[in-house]
Amino acid sequence: MSVMANIAEGFDRQSPKEFIRFLNYSSASASEIQSHLYVALDQEYISEEEFANIYGQAKKTKNLINGFISYLKGKKRS
Repeated sequence: MSVMANIAEGFDRQSPKEFIRFLNYSSASASEIQSHLYVALDQEYISEEEFANIYGQAKKTKNLINGFISYLKGKKRS
């Protein structure tokens, strides 16, 4: 939830610099999710299959966010 909330909060700031800052927070939140997944796996709350699936989704989300950040930074230079 914090990934989506950070994106929304940054967008509402109506400043490209602030939006990028909150997108970075969103990417870090996705990393936090990945960290929590290791704990859940170690404690046997989730299976290895569930871990791999959700971890992959978090990785894809981070890649999309980081690509969007790169796009916005490139757009600012134009």
